[in-house]
Amino acid sequence: MKIGKKNIEELYLELGRERLSRQDFIADTRSLMVNTKSGITMLKLALKDDSNNYKVSDLAHRQIADRLQIPYKYYERMRWEYPKLLDDNINGWLYKNPERRMLRTLDGSLRAFLSDRYRRLDNLELADHILPVIREMKGCEVVSCEITSTHMYLKVINKILKTEVVPGDAVQAGFVISNSEVGLGAVKIEPLIYRLVCKNGMICKDYSHKKYHTGRQVEDTDNAYELYSDTTLAADDKAYFLKVQDIVSAAVDEAKFQLAVDKLRQAREVPTREDPIQTVELLGDKYLLTKNERASILRHFVLNNDFSRYGLVNAVTRSAQDNTDYNRATDLERLGGIILVNGFKSDQIAISVNGTAEKSFLAVA
Repeated sequence: MKIGKKNIEELYLELGRERLSRQDFIADTRSLMVNTKSGITMLKLALKDDSNNYKVSDLAHRQIADRLQIPYKYYERMRWEYPKLLDDNINGWLYKNPERRMLRTLDGSLRAFLSDRYRRLDNLELADHILPVIREMKGCEVVSCEITSTHMYLKVINKILKTEVVPGDAVQAGFVISNSEVGLGAVKIEPLIYRLVCKNGMICKDYSHKKYHTGRQVEDTDNAYELYSDTTLAADDKAYFLKVQDIVSAAVDEAKFQLAVDKLRQAREVPTREDPIQTVELLGDKYLLTKNERASILRHFVLNNDFSRYGLVNAVTRSAQDNTDYNRATDLERLGGIILVNGFKSDQIAISVNGTAEKSFLAVA
């Protein structure tokens, strides 16, 4: 399992710092204007009596391109080769087709360009509600946590619920809680299988629970204004988080754990292709793995000398520990679960971490 760089105390400190730095706005798109130089785009937000300027993040660029229906490859070409044309496109379409959008900002950056119906379910509130529940769950421990530019993760192991796939190969039950504040998916609670012999984590997305960020439309207005609604949405959020608490309390399900273990045992009897190099290349082509990811998977696949589906699952989840990007490492842990359940299913379409639809193994939202 990929271990985050932060412990719980450090995670809370960062969540508190972000709380003080973040600002959220509802803006008519006619109050927005961008200016791009050397690939860096600044967005000017005209408020009632003032204006603010924000550097547009890579994710926000993708969300703007998607909303304005500008093909992203062309968008990026304009951004780096003809920035004035990009600005003319964005500013022109924002003004010609006015609508209200939610702008999420942090540390002077526009981190998300979202619908005004987007419901803000923020990481600090989520942590406040679920960590006490986890502490009360007998045998449960947060073994890895992290906050990235797009997600917060809490990975929990139940040290009591344990069994062996085969003698000497023990696994423990667990679950992963993740949330995105920037429009990249629901609050998710996903079962986790933790293999003790190599400390691999496999996420079983097929048995996951999701709660979506969809809420009431914010009151209509022509002006851009900052949202201060940490208290105004408190009643709705309380009911929502009570449901999340209930799901977390039931996250370590012995029946689902045993079902996943049974699949692992069955996978030991399912051979892959005779050539491990070809197996990994086919896997990489199907799920858009990078060269480094393929090399890492192949190395562990060969070193383990287990060329069954079980061996491939373990090679993929072990490679997650080699990946420096926590988001991507978690995706590889999910890929292990996908291979276990589905094998090589040819028609999987997913939403990638950059928010665009493409053939990928990131079928997790």
